[in-house]
Amino acid sequence: MTRTGTSGRAAGVDPEALWAPAARPRRGRPPAHSREAITAAAVALADAEGLGAVTMRAVAARIGAGTMSLYSYVPNKETLLELMIDEVSGAHRLPEPSGDWRADLRRLFHEQRAIMRRHPWLPAALPARQTFGPNTLAALEHALTVLAPAGLDARAGLEVFSLLSGFVASHVTHELAQEQAADTTGRAFHDAQTRYLRSPAVTDAYPAVAHALTEPDAATSPDATFDRLLDRMINGLTGAG
Repeated sequence: MTRTGTSGRAAGVDPEALWAPAARPRRGRPPAHSREAITAAAVALADAEGLGAVTMRAVAARIGAGTMSLYSYVPNKETLLELMIDEVSGAHRLPEPSGDWRADLRRLFHEQRAIMRRHPWLPAALPARQTFGPNTLAALEHALTVLAPAGLDARAGLEVFSLLSGFVASHVTHELAQEQAADTTGRAFHDAQTRYLRSPAVTDAYPAVAHALTEPDAATSPDATFDRLLDRMINGLTGAG
């Protein structure tokens, strides 16, 4: 059964129609808007107000168009989301492999983290993605090329890329939530939490947990933490020492 959106239009994504080369414009009055401008407006709206703010009506208002006119460029919100994801994925820099596959892989996923932090809605959007656009495919091609010297077969390479991308999305979601919580609760809450974890009620009943959560670490900056965890993920997924 064909799903329909709130507008009554067929929901879902047609990958062939979505990513096909743009048709040559017909003679006559040029179109008032473009799919690129609509996508850019949707990305800007999500960056400013969150993914929940992105509706066809809100995007149309942002570019000064009627809501129904948007459907001649983008058939539904699911397709718009695909365009948004692929648009921001184009920010990946994909240099020629250096020969050090681990360093190249780390560079790629550090960039992915930076993109997700610039677009905090992206981690939540990825599970709903139905297809791969050209920018996403370019990043995947780069990752598989970089991974080739690691000796993985093609399927394992795809799995490593998927698992590392999932790790980055999860980590960024956690980072942003922790930053928001810190902004809300302030230093006093952090100090109270530390005192609680070091109290006899916790250290006597849960000594291993208390030690792990209160042990000082020389490298606790967000970048250092991500770097350390990413290395562990790469080593574990690729069998690297």
